[in-house]
Amino acid sequence: MSTPVLDRTAQTEHPVLDVLADRWSPRAYDSEATIDEAKLSSALEAARWSPSAYNSQPWRFIVARRGTELHRGVVSTLVEFNQAWAAHAAVLVVAIAETAAEDGTPITHAIYDLGQAVAHLSVQAHADGLHVHQMSGFDPEKVRELAGLDARFAPTTVIAIGDLGSADALPEGIQKGETAPRVRRPIDETIIASA
Repeated sequence: MSTPVLDRTAQTEHPVLDVLADRWSPRAYDSEATIDEAKLSSALEAARWSPSAYNSQPWRFIVARRGTELHRGVVSTLVEFNQAWAAHAAVLVVAIAETAAEDGTPITHAIYDLGQAVAHLSVQAHADGLHVHQMSGFDPEKVRELAGLDARFAPTTVIAIGDLGSADALPEGIQKGETAPRVRRPIDETIIASA
């Protein structure tokens, strides 16, 4: 019997788009399902069309499909906790910020713009029925080595993408998070000043 998944819809203080309220970050991925390539392409296309300062588009992605040497390589860069579940995702995407131009000029907004690109990717993926979980628990230097990246490229996040699996397949310590209610800090504790 599968572990029940509670309604994951966010209980927002104000109305938001359904796709935003419904989006959540699971760790249970179907280890048999392959990625729907059209949906993956749409998610990457959404990232491509996200806004960036001066239209500089300071983002790059490594797209590693499960079953490939590249996927195994990306899994090896993850901390042990993330390896336990993320290896089952159909795709692991490494989000990379271009922190300097080819001539060495710093791109000071690179991390911000990369974040917007990943946000667009995750919303499009969720709208298309895929599930996305972003991770900071990985070794950026191992990714740099794996992909032969220049110093101006900064691996920033690894993103698991795929079909939702059963929480029962997760290690026991991780299962609770899949079914726990979603919570966020209230808006009035987030806004520092408002006039």
